Amino acid sequence: MSFFVYHRYGAAERDPQPTVFPLLLDELEDRSDDEEHTSVSVIHESEWCLGFFRGGYVTFENVEGEGEPRHMQGISHEKAIEMMHLLSKGDLAALEREPWQAGH
Repeated sequence: MSFFVYHRYGAAERDPQPTVFPLLLDELEDRSDDEEHTSVSVIHESEWCLGFFRGGYVTFENVEGEGEPRHMQGISHEKAIEMMHLLSKGDLAALEREPWQAGH
C-alpha cells in the first residue's frame, strides 16, 4: 500500500515515516493570516483523501469522485493523527465507521 502526504505549501512526499503526521498538523498553526494555504492532506493510493484544516476540521473524500464527500468538526490532534495512520495503511473500513457528516 502506498500513500502521499501534501504539506501546507504544496510539497508532497510518498510513503513518509509516520513521524511526519504530527508535524504535518503543526504546519496548520503557522502563519494564521495566510488564507490561501489552509490545509494539509493524506491521500491513499486508492484515491481516498483526508484533508485537515485549522480548528479540527477534517474532510474525507475520493479525489476521483467516487462516493460522497464527508466531514467532521472539532477533532483532536490525536484523533487526526490516528486517522492519518488508518488511511496510510488503507484501513478505509475503520474510517467509514467514523461519525461523518455529509458534504464539505
